[in-house]
Amino acid sequence: MKFLCLAYEAEQALTDLTREQWQALRQETLDYVETLRAGGHLVDTHALQSARRAKTTRVRGGKVSVTDGPFAETKEQLGGFFLIEAQDFDEALRLAQGWPSARLGTIEVRPIEEALREEGRY
Repeated sequence: MKFLCLAYEAEQALTDLTREQWQALRQETLDYVETLRAGGHLVDTHALQSARRAKTTRVRGGKVSVTDGPFAETKEQLGGFFLIEAQDFDEALRLAQGWPSARLGTIEVRPIEEALREEGRY
């Protein structure tokens, strides 16, 4: 079963790290990525650039709008994701809890829909 793990981080908390702290967290993250890969759990992972570089677009009544940054006002922003294979939700949660930035932010774990349902979205 596939699960998308969304890593939410307070950008300021990462910015406030010393260079040594950042290097240690970075290396721990790269090592954990290799652990997930070696265990056959990792499908894909990517970090995202700062939310300050994001744009949000929507179409309402045929009218397009584009705004700077994420739509929601929040201290934590989506910093990246990792897509994993796990036997069940419990295993997916255990794997997500090992992600190093879980100590600084939040990891949302959500099952993947393999196909768009006919009877309704949710």
